[in-house]
Amino acid sequence: MDGRTDGSEGGLAGARPAHEGILRRQAARESSARTYARALPIVPVRARGLTIEGADGRRYLDCLSGAGALALGHNHPVVLEAVRAVLDSGAPLHALDLATPVKDAFITELFHTLPPGLADHARVQFCGPAGTDAVEAALKLVRTATGRTGVLAFTGAYHGMTAAAQDASGHATDVRVTRLPYPYDYRCPFGIGGEAGAELAARWTEYLLDDPRSGVPTPAGMILEPVQGEGGVIPAPDAWLRRMRQITADHSIPLIADEIQTGVGRTGAFWAVEHSGITPDVMVLSKAIGGSLPLAVVVYRDDLDVWEPGTHAGTFRGNQLAMAAGTATLAYVRRHRLADHAASLGTRMLTQLRTLADRFPCIGDVRGRGLMIGLEVVDPERADADREPRDCEGSHGERRRPERSAEGPDAAQPQVPRDEADVSANRSTTHAPAPRAPRPAAPGLAAAIRGECLKRGLIVELGGRHASVVRLLPPLTITDEQATAVLDRLADAVEAVARGTADLLGRPHP
Repeated sequence: MDGRTDGSEGGLAGARPAHEGILRRQAARESSARTYARALPIVPVRARGLTIEGADGRRYLDCLSGAGALALGHNHPVVLEAVRAVLDSGAPLHALDLATPVKDAFITELFHTLPPGLADHARVQFCGPAGTDAVEAALKLVRTATGRTGVLAFTGAYHGMTAAAQDASGHATDVRVTRLPYPYDYRCPFGIGGEAGAELAARWTEYLLDDPRSGVPTPAGMILEPVQGEGGVIPAPDAWLRRMRQITADHSIPLIADEIQTGVGRTGAFWAVEHSGITPDVMVLSKAIGGSLPLAVVVYRDDLDVWEPGTHAGTFRGNQLAMAAGTATLAYVRRHRLADHAASLGTRMLTQLRTLADRFPCIGDVRGRGLMIGLEVVDPERADADREPRDCEGSHGERRRPERSAEGPDAAQPQVPRDEADVSANRSTTHAPAPRAPRPAAPGLAAAIRGECLKRGLIVELGGRHASVVRLLPPLTITDEQATAVLDRLADAVEAVARGTADLLGRPHP
């Protein structure tokens, strides 16, 4: 399977009835909580790299990648080889938290990739197999170490679906978490965006902690995502991250970096915090570290390691197959410099997608870092207070939005030294200043674009506020040719939705 198919029909005789029967049984027997299966009525039977083949014989380019868990795509040879080696060796598949050669190799490779300031003084806690349990462990850790209870988290955050993880996420209610503004250039909470908006967000955080009457006691920790994924693919400005690191250090507040989706090369650096040069006190890791199999860990400074044996435990902490697959994935990404590839290819894809935004004003913003890309879809018929109405099928006009660096506010701050690969990776997050009065989100149009993509053999998913951001999370092994195919299909899908909008309004096609 080479990813060059177009999703057209051509399955084996009888494939469609079998495909439809499986989907009917899923709908009848599985929980109403299922999500991806509702928007993506696919029954995968084979997969390799970027490509999935369904039970109906159709092939798709997968830019969901297991919600970012497949750094090397589906069934990469090094992952399969690592798993087979464990199976053939007779090693135990379940080992609780006992020491094994497989675990030892995983920890060695993981520590080899960590930011130097953390790797030299790190401890690792193996958690239940999902990232949300690692978030629970991280919050429990800092509360135990500091003796405090409160947590600082950010609007738009997503940290998981268990209790404490949901408390720290943007959709939580009735919680013990102080919610802070996260820099969101396109929909700035202060209405100004850019460096000034990020600066105000940082000042508000500082003010709450400095003011003895703010009602916010010194918390146990601050948790943040270097790029908000489910929140809408929103990269944090590097200078803002440095401010958060400085503020938390000044107040003796452990900083937790949630790298569950951003880690292992996804953003153009092995860990997304490396773009800004900061070293967090705690890192929460999952998804790609298991090489497509369930695995989650917390890595933290050794002076925080104060809890008693069994304070955070779980039956499935010792997934040997996931550790073997994870070791192979981490080593492959590192040795083949796939983070650099993600940075350079991501930059090219963002540049091409911005030309799409110039054609169709229903694409309100294009942003991302590395191969973590989002297109925010907006309602083209609802005018802003300070702009003339524009149609989805129209043009943005002659104004070309200049690109700016994600360095964010306070560019005069001293820069943390970085090598050329980091500098190159940082360039992949550049995006244009947004209008200060963005159009309303258009979840219906975003869903229509996703549906048109699926018709063309392209799998994408939605995220962000109101599910209005079309997200691209291709594997880091995607080639230039495959990236072109992805962008062509996405462009066709956007144009199809724009034409449909024009037909409804009785207006000429673009």
